[in-house]
Amino acid sequence: MAKAKTPGKRPQAGAKPQVAAAGAAITVDSPEPKKPRTSPAQFFSQVRAEARKIVWPSRKETWITSVMVFIMVVIASVFFWIVDTGLGYAFRYIIALGS
Repeated sequence: MAKAKTPGKRPQAGAKPQVAAAGAAITVDSPEPKKPRTSPAQFFSQVRAEARKIVWPSRKETWITSVMVFIMVVIASVFFWIVDTGLGYAFRYIIALGS
């Protein structure tokens, strides 16, 4: 499989891998040209535009999500308490066998 030229991109379908001949030099692609700098005013304008796209959850959605998190915390804590207690008993039993 051919390697992608830039990280994170997949090679195109049907692309043939490039094989260097013996003794041939391998060249590295030149880096991409730098993007133009953004002025602070333009940056904050873009930030405000992105902030306007945020969709906040309703009070009902927040309440339901909070209740679900609380339920999962209770379930996880009970599970780990049972596992910890069981392992504690097993450890004490094994130690008692050696005494």
